[in-house]
Amino acid sequence: MVFYFKARPEAGDYTIFMGLDKYENEELIKYGFPEDIWFHVDKMSSAHVYLRLHKGQTIDDLSEGVLEDCAQLVKANSIQGNKVNNVDVVYTPWSNLKKTASMDVGQVGFHNSKMVRTVRVEKRINEVMNRLNRTKVERKPDLKAEREAVNAAERAERKQQLREKKRREELERLEKEKQAELRSYKGLMVSENMTSNKEIASANKSLQELEEDFM
Repeated sequence: MVFYFKARPEAGDYTIFMGLDKYENEELIKYGFPEDIWFHVDKMSSAHVYLRLHKGQTIDDLSEGVLEDCAQLVKANSIQGNKVNNVDVVYTPWSNLKKTASMDVGQVGFHNSKMVRTVRVEKRINEVMNRLNRTKVERKPDLKAEREAVNAAERAERKQQLREKKRREELERLEKEKQAELRSYKGLMVSENMTSNKEIASANKSLQELEEDFM
C-alpha cells in the first residue's frame, strides 16, 4: 500500500507519497524515479516520504512551501519524532540512495553524504497536516510496471530524437552539396571563362580566310 498526498496548490501540482511499511519502502527505493526526492527523520525511525518533482527539475527547485509539507509529513509519521520539537529531517535525491545486500529491509545509506540536506522542523503544524490528509489517497501500484513504462517511453523518445538528429544532419549535408555545386557552376560562368557567339564567328571567319589563301 502506498499513500499519496497533494502538496499545497499554490506551489504547483506536486505529489508526495510514502509506503505503508518497510516492505513498501523497499519497493519505493528499488523503483524510484530520477525526479524523486527522499525524506526521513534524522537519527529516528520514520516513514520514507518521497516528493516527485517535475521532469527536468532538481532538488534546488524545491520551494519552501513544498519543503515544509514534506518535512511535516515525515515528522508526523515518526513515532518518536512526532512527540518532540526541533526535529531534523534529511532529504536527498532518490539517485543518491544506496542499498547493499547487508542492509535490512527498508534500510538505506547514501552514495554521497554531501548531497544530503537537512531542514529543522520546530513543531508539528496541524493546519498543514490536516490539509495534506484531506488529499490522501491509498493505492496498490505496480511500481515495477510503472518504472518499466517510463523507461520504455524514455527509450522511444531518445530514438525519435536520434532519428530527428540524423534527418537534420542529412538535410544539412544535402544543402552543403547544393551550395557547393552552385558555387562551382558560377565559377564556370564568369566572363573570362566564356566564349561569346561573336568570338566563335570571328574564329570561324579567320579559319575560312586561311583556307582561301591556300586555294
